[in-house]
Amino acid sequence: MDDLLAARLQMAVSLGWHIVFACIGMTMPVLMAFSEWKWLQTNKQVYIDVAKAWSKGVAIFFAVGAVSGTVLSFELGLLFPGFMRHAGPIIGMPFSWEGTAFFVEAIALGVFLYGWNRLNKWVHWLSGVVVGISGVMSGVFVVSANAWMNSPAGFTWENGKAVNIDPVAAMFNDAWLSQALHMTLAAFVATSFAVAGVHAYLLIKNRKNAFHRTAVKIALSFGAVTAFLQPISGDFSAKDIAERQPAKLATLEALYKTSKPADLVIGGIPNDEEERVDYAIHVPGFLSFLAHGDFDVEVIGLDQFPKAERPPVLITHIAFQLMVGIGFLLAFAGLLFIVLSVWRKHLLSEKWWLLFIACLTPLGFIAVEAGWTVTEVGRQPWIIYGVMKTKDAVSSMPGLQYSFYVISTVYLLLTLILIWLMRRQIETVETHYPSARNTNE
Repeated sequence: MDDLLAARLQMAVSLGWHIVFACIGMTMPVLMAFSEWKWLQTNKQVYIDVAKAWSKGVAIFFAVGAVSGTVLSFELGLLFPGFMRHAGPIIGMPFSWEGTAFFVEAIALGVFLYGWNRLNKWVHWLSGVVVGISGVMSGVFVVSANAWMNSPAGFTWENGKAVNIDPVAAMFNDAWLSQALHMTLAAFVATSFAVAGVHAYLLIKNRKNAFHRTAVKIALSFGAVTAFLQPISGDFSAKDIAERQPAKLATLEALYKTSKPADLVIGGIPNDEEERVDYAIHVPGFLSFLAHGDFDVEVIGLDQFPKAERPPVLITHIAFQLMVGIGFLLAFAGLLFIVLSVWRKHLLSEKWWLLFIACLTPLGFIAVEAGWTVTEVGRQPWIIYGVMKTKDAVSSMPGLQYSFYVISTVYLLLTLILIWLMRRQIETVETHYPSARNTNE
């Protein structure tokens, strides 16, 4: 294993592991605060029980996510010093704001966790709102830095150096809005359906359990709305990528030849040697419409780029298809939930429905991982798109594969510990919260 591959794999493992906690950190505090707000409105015990139970999960994931996020920040400088040497002064602002949001979130979470029965009810709820807002903003700031890597702005590149630096322009680059919107919605979709799935599975054992029934309803309400909005933000992102990164669009759609009009490819296995997609379904002209809003417009293919500057097609295309497929499945599940809630509410307690929701538990996070694969692998071979290649930014220190092995082992152990902690938390629900024991509500 060469050092470039080892460095990229380590970042992939670290980012892939941390992104789960980032999504949970953006979403769970909002669900938690919403449940407490419902308690303040109705004074029903079940809402405060759900809020308290979720707050403990938020604390666990926040602690572990803080560790993995800190590791990531160090890895970026240690594994890719060439990148940080040039990018640090340009995108330092979103990272500093992310740090500020993180500390605000930590303080507010401490107030929320230790403020039960010590603060005014509305003040306590407000601390939860601050946790939710700062969690979302923390994610947005990090995504802004990543968006800059896809759409560099705020500097002039002269003689291999960045000059005329404008940190504000860099932070609010052309890609930040579409990526931040898409990532925020993805976080809510993935986390909401995962939470609903866990509670749905527990509800199967006792379908009159008020605690799990309420938790499923709250989580699915957020998941349904965001899942319905996600394809719209995806279309916004696709049109943005078509303008800024035509090579990435051609890669994720496996469009080897520039076409006018261009077919939308569904499924299939890219064949790089013969530059075609086997076993795929082609929808005539639809890629032209999705990319540019016109069924007859030309879409640039990979044939317009040197082979050395083409992203890996197979992994990017499959990851994109997986992301889109799961996205539409969850949007369908969300729409079905809304329809049943209005016209067939009794079906939401049926075993088949609960099993369906339980089976969706991991899919949102799989889609998130696939989406980040599209974002990162689809940008290759560039670490700063069109400016610096990844191979030119990697550390010259030998033996990076050993660091990769150690980090992977540590994350595996942390995963096992986290699973044990969450199982323990779930098992204590029925003994700690009155509504979880009340089967007649």
